[in-house]
Amino acid sequence: MAVCISLSGLASAVAREGGIGVIAATAIGMLEPDYFRNGVEANRRALRREIQRARELGARALGVNIMVAASDFDSLLRVSLEEKVDVVFLGAGLPIKGIPVRDLRRAGVKVVPIVSSDRAARLIFSHWRKNHGDIPDGVVVEGPLAGGHLGFRPEQIDDPAFSLDNLVPRVVEVMGEFEKESGRRLPVIAAGGVFDGRDIDRFLGLGAGGVQLGTRFVATHECDADERFKASFVAAGRDDLTIIRSPVGLPGRALDSPFLRRVASGENRPFGCPWQCLASCNARQANYCISMALYHARKGNLEKGFAFAGANAFRVKQVVSVGELLTQLKAEFVVTVESRILSLSAEYEKALARFKTIRKETRDRLRAIRREYREKLKRRQDSLVEDYHRSLRKIEALKGDYAAYCERLKVIAAQLEEIIKGTTLYPSTLNGSV
Repeated sequence: MAVCISLSGLASAVAREGGIGVIAATAIGMLEPDYFRNGVEANRRALRREIQRARELGARALGVNIMVAASDFDSLLRVSLEEKVDVVFLGAGLPIKGIPVRDLRRAGVKVVPIVSSDRAARLIFSHWRKNHGDIPDGVVVEGPLAGGHLGFRPEQIDDPAFSLDNLVPRVVEVMGEFEKESGRRLPVIAAGGVFDGRDIDRFLGLGAGGVQLGTRFVATHECDADERFKASFVAAGRDDLTIIRSPVGLPGRALDSPFLRRVASGENRPFGCPWQCLASCNARQANYCISMALYHARKGNLEKGFAFAGANAFRVKQVVSVGELLTQLKAEFVVTVESRILSLSAEYEKALARFKTIRKETRDRLRAIRREYREKLKRRQDSLVEDYHRSLRKIEALKGDYAAYCERLKVIAAQLEEIIKGTTLYPSTLNGSV
């Protein structure tokens, strides 16, 4: 969205609809007649003018996107601070050195770094905490489906391990640690491949606090690019998206164009570079200036340039207003949420029905167990009672035998006593024995 694609027109339109409108600062000075003579000053002047114009057009929440790797990063950041924009988004590098944190805080400007990994997020926030006693206000995590320069190696772009769906939860976890420590809310903003309301719902479900969209807003009436630039998005097919090797040394996703085909073929072209706006740019070896190429495309001349675009650019079917686009995104989001709620409701009803079935089965089984227990207990009680009575009868029988035995002993004792006394010397019979 840089090199004069998202300026005051698009940013103010998004802000008026309740979003954060973002002005891209990179090579914004190309709007000025003296850019080739004094790029730094042209950039400062153009950025200040676009910020002021966006405010005049009714922008409420206004942000500026600045590349940390830009040669005039400090200058662009100072303009944003002086104009007291609401937030600065700092990408294409780690904002850990030379950041005027106190000045930004005094101006009320929030700082949101753009990262492509949880490791980078932790590094930035840890550095700020150690060196500034402060931390940024949130983070944008940009996945490999984004348009423009990508913070991934070519082999990582299509690797599911580096997908935005996997990146967001990891960055959310890191931010959670700093939230607990600072007592501040630190939103994670998902970016790179976010296309519709379903995507928004999915990333919010993964813990993101918001989303950032670029490609969708190219195809809006308020976008600051030429209509031919917008038309190239509407006309694009899936096969028109390509990964290029940018002069700045990074892979980038773009729409194919006659210009890129000539670059790929090695065709010689006249070369010109306004100034070394990026220290890492090797424009002379690439034989073209990427800022100039993007600016030509911005003006609709795809013979001399090309457009950066996200992986879902081929899904753009028409140019609409920002208001219509946001209404559509909201409607898609609501439908997705409602559908999910209905699905959850249906699952709940199924679970509830299953619970009722299990509860009835459990109650029936408990009743059967209690019935079986009572029957077994009754049988056991009856058996014990029978055993008791049987024992009583046996005891009574033994008592009778014992009594008869005692009587018999008495008779024998009497006979023995008579023998001892001599009354009876030898009785003829003994009616018992011991």
